[in-house]
Amino acid sequence: MQLIDPNHPVYKPLWVRVLIVGVCLGWATIEAFGPEPFWAVIVGALGAYSAWMLLLNFNPQPPKTEVENTVADDQDEDEEPADEKK
Repeated sequence: MQLIDPNHPVYKPLWVRVLIVGVCLGWATIEAFGPEPFWAVIVGALGAYSAWMLLLNFNPQPPKTEVENTVADDQDEDEEPADEKK
């Protein structure tokens, strides 16, 4: 199960990804020094997961619809000369 979709266009700028990770880890630090260590663990895990998905493992793929349309257009171009020979 994937909680963060790295192909979403909102994650494309680096500053957005760094801000999300920074807010999560910063909030975990605040909770660790406060009276609620349970929330520090939860938000720290979320920060670690977001750092893994958005910074260390970030490799967005192009949308499949564009790739499929390009392949379909190439096939149509190949078929046209065959029709002219008939």
